[in-house]
Amino acid sequence: MLYHLFHWLEGYDVPGARLFDYLTFRSGFALVLSLFISINSGKHIIEWLKRRSMSDTERSDAMGGNASKSGTPTMGGIIILIAILVPCLLLGRLDNVYMLLMLITTVWCGLLGFADDYDKVFNHHKEGIKGKYKIIAQVGLGIIVAITMYVSPAIVMHENVSVENARTQETEIVHKTEAVKIPASTIPFVKNHNFNYSYFFKWAGDHADTCGWFLFALVAIFVVAAVSNGANLMDGVDGQATGVCAINMVALAVMCYLSGNVIYSGYLNIMYIPNSGELVVYAAAFVGATVGFLWYNFHPAEVFMGDTGSLMLGGAIAVFSLLIRKEWLLPLLCGLFLVWALSDILQVQVRKWHISNKMKDVRLLRMAPLHHHFVMTRKPDWEYLIKKPLKPIAEEKFVMRIFLIAIMLAVLTFVTLKIR
Repeated sequence: MLYHLFHWLEGYDVPGARLFDYLTFRSGFALVLSLFISINSGKHIIEWLKRRSMSDTERSDAMGGNASKSGTPTMGGIIILIAILVPCLLLGRLDNVYMLLMLITTVWCGLLGFADDYDKVFNHHKEGIKGKYKIIAQVGLGIIVAITMYVSPAIVMHENVSVENARTQETEIVHKTEAVKIPASTIPFVKNHNFNYSYFFKWAGDHADTCGWFLFALVAIFVVAAVSNGANLMDGVDGQATGVCAINMVALAVMCYLSGNVIYSGYLNIMYIPNSGELVVYAAAFVGATVGFLWYNFHPAEVFMGDTGSLMLGGAIAVFSLLIRKEWLLPLLCGLFLVWALSDILQVQVRKWHISNKMKDVRLLRMAPLHHHFVMTRKPDWEYLIKKPLKPIAEEKFVMRIFLIAIMLAVLTFVTLKIR
């Protein structure tokens, strides 16, 4: 809103109105504003949640009956939701399709998580809403994003190509002058880092691109579901999911800024995506909101984000990566989500195998997802295969180590783009 207001005021030569034309100014403003909103609204929302007895008892049981966590309110993701939406609505360009898709994603996944938390807290359903309803919602979001990217004339890209400079005999990266709408993405380790989904459908002739977009839609559905649920699984130790999502979004914000700048995208040898730079405003609000939430969520947590926050944060990271065509970098950038999801899957499969073979209850970990294995204080009633660590790790130490790993993965993600 403020962007459009000050853009209108430029016509009247109002001093300072042109500041809102600068992406860096609006992004910095969004970061500070979201941080301010999350910290200042947090205490009031936490009190409101306490008065309505919206507490999480499951986590204290999982962590070994830690009394300090008993009665801690959940649904704190509302704080993050507000701290993202308000700066974006005030400072973002609401005529930008990329920004609109991120706002829809934030509300969509936030409402899905809120419904899940509400079912747990008020209807006392331990698992929340049925998994199939979550999947349906995530599939729906993936389809909306893919179709919008396919039909919107504003979503195009300029392919990067390598050319040899006849004068210097050196290879230079340039972008094609013609903007194209193709189902392409950035992948590491290959020349020019481009992968077109239509490659698999050359046999379709003129319909190859259409088939490629269909494949892209399937990938979008998988990415949204996988990353959203992966972030949800990481939310089990104070501050862990919040901090990791903030780190991941910082990396994506840098990639977005580079992709939206024709000069910098050429240096990194990635495709140039016009108008996608507006997403940096969203990313700044996202980072400010999550860092502000850590004010209350770091150990000992005063509030848990619940599925309201975790599903929304994961969904936002997934859609953000799809919009800037970097979804194939997520297995490395969001590698922790992958490890957490695998730990949960393997835990179930190992137990099923032992039970199906009429053996005693044996599991892979002390408890899944993975963080419980490292910080769980009580002795489980079942045998488990991985014995280390022999003693539980303090929550604060474990979370800081996870943050360091997330930072290293983010750095490695950028390094892969310079290896080919």
